Amino acid sequence: MLELLKAGGIVMIPIVACSILALAIVLERFWTLRTSRIAPKDTIKELWRWIKRKELNSRKLKALRESSPLGRILSAGLMNAKHGRDVMKESIEEEAAQVVHELERFLNALGTIAAISPLLGLLGTVVGMIQVFSEISLAGIGNADNLAGGISQALITTAAGLTIAIPTLICHRYFVARVDAIVVGMEQEAVKLVEVVHGDREIDAEGE
Repeated sequence: MLELLKAGGIVMIPIVACSILALAIVLERFWTLRTSRIAPKDTIKELWRWIKRKELNSRKLKALRESSPLGRILSAGLMNAKHGRDVMKESIEEEAAQVVHELERFLNALGTIAAISPLLGLLGTVVGMIQVFSEISLAGIGNADNLAGGISQALITTAAGLTIAIPTLICHRYFVARVDAIVVGMEQEAVKLVEVVHGDREIDAEGE
């Protein structure tokens, strides 16, 4: 592996850096974008029980806010529920915007890595071919070793760039879709909360 990195030339340094950064982001997003962390079902069910039994108080609202990102959104709405439906919705939307921003953290960076990795590989290819033609212009085509080194550099960087870009792009698309699904789920819970608080909807014993 080390020999391949050396053979790829100086362009391999940013390519390797991109691979390390992409791996770190992917692992962090897999850990962060867990449903059990963002919208734990037990916490939501407990909230509906509190509402049904009229047990909500400042202490429980604080616990709800600290429980999860969805808890932050719902607690923001509940704390402003007494000011009317519109104010409650606005407070939910404001908190939701912050939560969504946090859910999308590093995704732009991941997309950028997916985009520039093949370009870095192409740059390495161009550098390698320049070296090949420089050797040809100086020594002719008789020095096979030097020609092979330049061609090798061109092929290695291209392959390395694509090897990083393809899985990174797949992960980026996956995380974008996952965030979208999470946001839809949170919107449904928020709409349900507004309807329940303002008497447009009732919840049963299961919190549905």
